[in-house]
Amino acid sequence: MITGKNYIGNKLSAKGNISHKTINPKLNIENATEFIEAVTEEIDEAAQLATEAFKTFRKTPGKQRAKFLNAIADEILALDQKLIDVYTTESGLPEGRAVGERGRTVMQLKSFANLISSEDWKSNTFDAAMPDRTPLPKDDLRKTVIPIGPVVVFGASNFPFAFSAAGGDTASALASGCPVIVKAHEMHSGTSELVATAILKAAEKTGMPNGVFSHLSGRGPVVGLALVNHPQIKAVGFTGSLAAGRAIMDAASKRKEPIPVYAEMGSINPVIITPKAIETRGEALASTYAGSITVGTGQFCTNPGLLLTIANDKTDAFVKDLAKKTIAIDAQCMLHPNIKAGFDKNGTAVATQKGVETVAKISDAIDANFAASQIVTVSGADFLANPKIHQEVFGPFSLVVKCKDEAQLIEIIETLEGQLTGTIIAEDSEISNLEDIVDALANRVGRIIFNGVPTGVEVCPSMQHGGPYPASSNAKYTSVGTHAINRWVRPISYQSFPKQLLPEGLQK
Repeated sequence: MITGKNYIGNKLSAKGNISHKTINPKLNIENATEFIEAVTEEIDEAAQLATEAFKTFRKTPGKQRAKFLNAIADEILALDQKLIDVYTTESGLPEGRAVGERGRTVMQLKSFANLISSEDWKSNTFDAAMPDRTPLPKDDLRKTVIPIGPVVVFGASNFPFAFSAAGGDTASALASGCPVIVKAHEMHSGTSELVATAILKAAEKTGMPNGVFSHLSGRGPVVGLALVNHPQIKAVGFTGSLAAGRAIMDAASKRKEPIPVYAEMGSINPVIITPKAIETRGEALASTYAGSITVGTGQFCTNPGLLLTIANDKTDAFVKDLAKKTIAIDAQCMLHPNIKAGFDKNGTAVATQKGVETVAKISDAIDANFAASQIVTVSGADFLANPKIHQEVFGPFSLVVKCKDEAQLIEIIETLEGQLTGTIIAEDSEISNLEDIVDALANRVGRIIFNGVPTGVEVCPSMQHGGPYPASSNAKYTSVGTHAINRWVRPISYQSFPKQLLPEGLQK
C-alpha cells in the first residue's frame, strides 16, 4: 500500500505540511497520492537511527547480510503486478521495460548477496611478524576493509528500479554493512515507496537492526542537501544531472567533515565510425544506431549522443540514412515533463549553434511529453570552435561530426570532457591502425566498446560504469557490478593485534 508518508526505519512519519504528487507522463495528469515531504526533524531522526543501526549492522556477518539482500529480492517480486503498474504509471515506460528492470534489480541484489557470502571480496592481506629480522624486527600486520557508515542514496529519474530505492547504490551499500537512507526521486515517489516497503519487510524477517533503511520524500534540493550536510551521513550515491551532482559535491566538500560523493552525471558517449565501416555496412550501422539512439526514448546515460567520422560522400549518405531511420521510429513518451522540457531546451541550444545542420527531426504532432527524435550534423572545425555544441541532450538526439581527417578526429576526442563510454566501429582489417584512436579514447572514457553499441550495461565484475569528470565524480569507482561495493568501505590495518580482537576474516 502506498501511504505517501516517510519511513524512519520501520515507523511511518508525516510531520511536514508540504506535499507533491507524481505525474502520469503519457496522460500528462497528476496521479492521486500526495507525498508528504520530509522536514528537518525527520531527517535528524533517520540519520540518528541509521547511526545507531550501524553499530550493529557493521558487525553483522556477511552471510546474514546476504540473507537480507536475498529477502529484499523476494519481497520485490512478491509485490508482483501492483509494483509494475505503479512504475508504468509514474514513468511512461512500457510494461516490458518495467519487468526487465525489475529483473535486473533483483539480480543485482542476489549478486551482492553471493559476493558477501565469503570474505574474498575484501582482499584481506596478511604479513607475518619477523621478530628476528635485523636491524629491526617486523610486527604482524593484517589489512581488511570496513564499512564507512550511514549512506544517502538519491533515487534516479531514468531507472525507477535499478538505480533507485533498492538499486545498485543501495544494494552495494547494504552489502558492505552501511545503513542506507534513500531520498526518493520526486517523480517516482510511489514506485520508490513500494520498494521501500519490500526492503523494510526483508529487514524485519532477517533480524536486521531498525534504522538499517529509511525512506524520505522531497522535491527540489531542500531535503537532499539537508541529508548531504547532516554530520552523521558518511557518503552519498547519486545518479542524475551534472547540475544536481555538482551541487551535492560542493555541499559535501564544504562540510566540517567532508564526505565522498559517488555521482554519475551523464555522458555523450562518443562513437567513432571509420569510413571503411560506413562503406562496407553503412545501412546496417544506420539501423543499429537509430535503434540505440531511440531505445528507452534516449533516456540512458550511455546513449550515443555523438558520432564522429570522416567527411566524404558516403558519410553524407550514411547520415541521411541514419536520420531517416531514426525519425521513422515512433515518438515515445519521456519520463516526466521536466525531462521533456530539458530535452527541448538543450536540443534547440545545440541545433541553433553556428554550423549545425538539422538533418531530420520528427515533425508530426506528438503528445505533450513525447520526444521528437532528431539528428544534427556539424563539421569538425565548428565542433572544436564551440564548446556549447558538446553538451548532453538527454533523449533521442545525436550529433554527427564530420571530421576533416583522422588527426582532427583524434583532436576532438582529446578535447572532450570525461565520458562513460567510447565506441569504435571499424572493420577487422583496420585493427592494426586503431591504436592512436584507442589511446585517445582510453584517456577520456571508462569503458571502450568495439563494434557494438554503448547502450546496455552488463552487471558483472568486469563492468566499469564511471569515467573521468564530469561523467562521474571519481573515475576510480564503478556504480554497476559487484566492485561498486568498494565505494562504501575503507581499508584498515591491524598491527600486533590479539587474535580475539581482530575481525573474523583476519583471525588466522
